[in-house]
Amino acid sequence: QVQLVESGGGLVQAGGSLRLSCASSGHSFSSRAMGWFRRAPGKEREAVAAMTWNGDGTYYAAFVKGRFTISRDNSKNEVYLQMTRLKPEDTAVYFCAARGGPQIEILERYYDYWGQGTQVTVSS
Repeated sequence: QVQLVESGGGLVQAGGSLRLSCASSGHSFSSRAMGWFRRAPGKEREAVAAMTWNGDGTYYAAFVKGRFTISRDNSKNEVYLQMTRLKPEDTAVYFCAARGGPQIEILERYYDYWGQGTQVTVSS
C-alpha cells in the first residue's frame, strides 16, 4: 500500500520558517521525481517545488524561489521542503506527490501518488 505522509506544518509568523517532511512507503521512491504542491484558500492547487529522482535537478515556482528549498533522502524515502521568509500568501495546504518517472514535471497529472496534505498558516 502506497503512503505519503506529510508533517511539519503549523502556524508561524511572517518572516518565520518551517520544514515540511514527507515520509513515503509502498513504492519505488528512489526512482521517482518528487514534488511539493499547495492549495491556498479559494485557489487551485499549484506546483511549488520538485526534485529529480537523484536530486541533481530541481524546480521552484517563481513565488518561492530563493525562499524555499526542496531536498530528499533516498535512504529514508523522505522528501523535505525547507521554507524560510514565509509570507501570509504562503498560507495553504501543502501536499507532497510522487511522480510516475524520474524527471521533473510540474503538472499534477504526471504524479501517481499524493499525500493528504499539511496545513501551513502564516500570520501577518
